[in-house]
Amino acid sequence: MSLHIALSIFAILGGFVALVWGADRFVNGASATASNFGISPLIIGLTIVGLGTSAPEIFVSIVAAWQGNPSLAVGNAIGSNIANIGLVLGCTAIMIPLIVKSEILRREYPVMFVIMLVALILMVDGHLGFWDGIILTSGVILMIYWIVSLSLRKNKRDPLEKEYAKEIPQLSTQMGIFWLIVGLIILLISSRFLVWGAVNVAHALGVSDLIIGLTIVAIGTSLPELAASLISAYKKEPDIAIGNIIGSNMFNLLVVLGLPGIIAPHMLDASVLSRDFPFMIGLSVALFAVAYGFRGDGRITRIEGALLLIAYFTYLGTIYWQIT
Repeated sequence: MSLHIALSIFAILGGFVALVWGADRFVNGASATASNFGISPLIIGLTIVGLGTSAPEIFVSIVAAWQGNPSLAVGNAIGSNIANIGLVLGCTAIMIPLIVKSEILRREYPVMFVIMLVALILMVDGHLGFWDGIILTSGVILMIYWIVSLSLRKNKRDPLEKEYAKEIPQLSTQMGIFWLIVGLIILLISSRFLVWGAVNVAHALGVSDLIIGLTIVAIGTSLPELAASLISAYKKEPDIAIGNIIGSNMFNLLVVLGLPGIIAPHMLDASVLSRDFPFMIGLSVALFAVAYGFRGDGRITRIEGALLLIAYFTYLGTIYWQIT
C-alpha cells in the first residue's frame, strides 16, 4: 500500500470521526440556543435536529461539488437515504424493536413521498441542473414552514414532543453559540478531508465517484443517524429514532441533492435512475408499510428490521456485481 493511499484511508476514517463529533456539537449548540430563545422542543426536534443529522451529508455535498466531484455528492444523498432505512433502522430494530405512536410522523410520510416524486421528475431527463437545484433547495423553506405550522396546530402533546424535550441540552446561550460555531468549523474541515480521501481511493480502485458516494461515504455520513437512533431506542424514544430518519431523508433529497445541481450542474450516471433511485423508493415504501400503523401504533419488529438490513446488503451486492 502506497503512502498516498494510506493517507487517503486515514483521511476517510478521521473525517468520519470528526463529522460525527462535529454534527453532535452543532446539533447540541443549535438546539440549546433555540431553546433559550423560547422555541418549542417539537419545532427544534423536527427542524434543527433533522437538519443537524444531515449536516455531514450537506457539507460533504458542498465540498465534493465545489471540487468538481458532483457525482460523489449525488451518490452521498441517495446512498445515505438507502443506508438510513436499510442499515440504520434495520440495525436499530434488530437490537430494540420500535413502536411508533406519533401522529406527526404519520403526516410526514406523504410529504417524504412528494419530495421523492419531485426529485424524480427533476432528474428524469438525466441532468441535474442549476434550476433543478434551486427548486429542491427552495423546498426546504416550504418544508420547514409546514413543519412549524403542523407543530403549532397540535391540540394535544404529541409523544414526539416529550421525547425531544428530554434530549435538548441545558446550555447557556453563549455556550450554545460557541458549540454551534465549533461544530460548523469541524464539519467543514472534516468534510474536506473525507472528500479528498474518498476521491483518491475511488481513483485507486478504478471505480466512479458515484459508487464511492453511494457506499463508503454514504455509510460514513449516516453514522450520526445510526448513533442517534440506537441511543433513542435504548432510551425508549422510538418516535425520535424514526423521526430523525424521515427528517434526514427529506433534507438529503432537498439540500444534499440540490446543492450539486446549483454548484456543479452535470449529467447523471444512468444507474442513478435505473438502480439507486428505485431502490430508495422501494425501501421508503417498505418503511411506510411497517411503521405507519394503519390499525394502531406503527411497529418495526426484529424480523422486519432484519429484512430491511438484508435489503440493504442486497443493494450493496447489486452494486458490487454490476461494477465487477
